[in-house]
This record gives sequence, C-alpha cells and structure tokens, in this order.
Amino acid sequence: MIRKAATIAMTVLLAAVTCSLALGQAPPPTTMVVDLENLVEYQGDIPDPSKFATTPNITPSAGFRNFGVATLLGDIVAVNGQPAKGTYAGRTRVIAVSSIPGSSALDEAIADVTRLAIREHIFEILMSDSTPVGTIVSLGFSGGPAPPGTPSAERGNWAIVGGTGAFLGARGQVGGTGKAFGVGRAASMAEDPASRRTNGGGTSRFILHVIPMSVPQIVTTANGPAVTHSSDFTLVSASKPAAAGEVLSLFATGLGPTISGVDPGQPFPSSPLAAVNSPVEVTVNGKPSELLAAVGFPGAVDAYQVNFRLPPDTAKGLATIRVSAAWIASMPVSIAVK
Repeated sequence: MIRKAATIAMTVLLAAVTCSLALGQAPPPTTMVVDLENLVEYQGDIPDPSKFATTPNITPSAGFRNFGVATLLGDIVAVNGQPAKGTYAGRTRVIAVSSIPGSSALDEAIADVTRLAIREHIFEILMSDSTPVGTIVSLGFSGGPAPPGTPSAERGNWAIVGGTGAFLGARGQVGGTGKAFGVGRAASMAEDPASRRTNGGGTSRFILHVIPMSVPQIVTTANGPAVTHSSDFTLVSASKPAAAGEVLSLFATGLGPTISGVDPGQPFPSSPLAAVNSPVEVTVNGKPSELLAAVGFPGAVDAYQVNFRLPPDTAKGLATIRVSAAWIASMPVSIAVK
C-alpha cells in the first residue's frame, strides 16, 4: 500500500541527509555480467555501399586487413543471470599494433603495446518485459593483455565513458572472459542484418565493472533506518520489531528513473504513482524477499517507497536489509526481528 506515510516518511525522505555520499567519495563498483546471443560481426569486406545489407542468406566475410572496419550486433538475453532483453552494438576499426610488426596476416603497425582494434560498445538494456532500463557506453582497445588491476582472463582495455537512464553518468571498465568472450559469427557487410536471428550468430559474455554516479541508499533517521511497519508507518525498532512474514516499507534514494517519465529534478506525482522502471530487489540476510511495490514518493525528488514482505523464515534478532535497482545495491542496514 502506498499512502501518506505519516511524519516519518515525509520529513526523512525530503531531507535524506544522512544517506548522501560525502563530497568526492566515489560509489563502489558494481559487477554486471551481460550475456549475448545472435552476435554477428559484419565486416567491411566490400567497397560498394549500394551492396550493404542486401543479401538475406548467410554470407561469409571475404576478410579484411589492418584499418578495416566492422559493425557488431547482438541480443542481450541476461544480466547477472536474470532474464533481460536489449541490444548490443559494437563498432570496430582494426588498428593492429605490436612491438613486432608484420607478425600476423593483419600486418601490425609498430607500437609499444599489443592491441587488435579500437572498439566502441553500446549496451541498451531492457527488462524481460521490454521496459527500458538504461544504456552503458564504453570505448577502448580490443585484444592484448588485460589492463592493470583486472582479471587476467580479460581480453580488452575498455573504459565506460557514460550512460543513460538507470546508468546516467556511469564510469568504469568493460572486459570479457574465456570462450564466452567475443564469439560472434563473422559475416560480410553484404549480409542483411534483418535476417540476423534467422541466420543465427555467436554467444558472448561481457563483464562490466560499473561505477554509478549515485547508488541506492536506504534513508537513515536519527532513530535508525527508515524501514517501517506498513500497517501504521512507525519505525521498525528494538521496542517495536518486525515479525517474520510481515509487510514492511523502506524509504530510499537513488533508485533511478520511473515509468511515468518524470523529468530530472521534478517531484514525483501522486496519481498515477511513478513506478521504478529498473529491476528492484530487497534482500533480507542475503535472500530475496517478495517485492510488492517500488514507486517514487509523491511530491518528493529522488525519494522512493519500497514495499516488501519479510521472508517467513527470517530468524529472530538483527536482520540485514539491502535494496538494489538496476543490479546496483545499497549499503546494508539492520532491523530488529521478533
């Protein structure tokens, strides 16, 4: 139920001072594993633009050399193991470089590093019901050794340079691991991408280490986390603990855009309620709870009410609560359970 949350919700939500990040403090990175299917690399193997995308059948590439171009298209099918939709697009300019030039068929250019190409990545992610979540954009080198501080199996050196929607202003890095990385079918640029799913393609997995501009935060009051009993919106506390199986409400910031499309900086409407358009999850002691609602709090800016059911098997004592939106999790808070 979303209604007047009495004194606690309104006063705390509109201030929300204790959940703000300190000036200059970067949020911790979030790991997002993005799985692709039907990945095809359309290689620039023909000089005549009038023949681009004209052949409906599978058309193998004639190959290309250094300075060649390619366009990649694939379907996003999962994020962190959860079903998802969306489109991956990549643009490559081969610029093979090596300290030992001419050691492969690409005729590498002389350089102090070993890399294969300049690559742009665009991940436009949707929920499984096609609700838009946001876009992540990265740029850098393909091939060669992993950059410092990353898993040694990574095969690229790509920086996240921005994002939109739930990933507005994101930074970080992108990599891929093992056989799952970059296994796209090579096709001629003459092949029609309208037949991509029919003709089929490869699979791929990208590992995104995302540093968001802001992260979800459960609001904290002078008397503890802003987690309330939904029946009367009084704080869950040691003197009034939650019960296993009870419906609770938490109040948070940083859950991102809503389906109603409220402009940045504008308050959320009261009718209709503005539902969060990213996947939202509340975990209790590390286990997912039943999510009942996640909406922008009416009249507030960047303040949200999330209703959830405490799992029936929640043990007595202190329970750890986290909320996440678009796979980006908040810091934990603790509440009393009787």
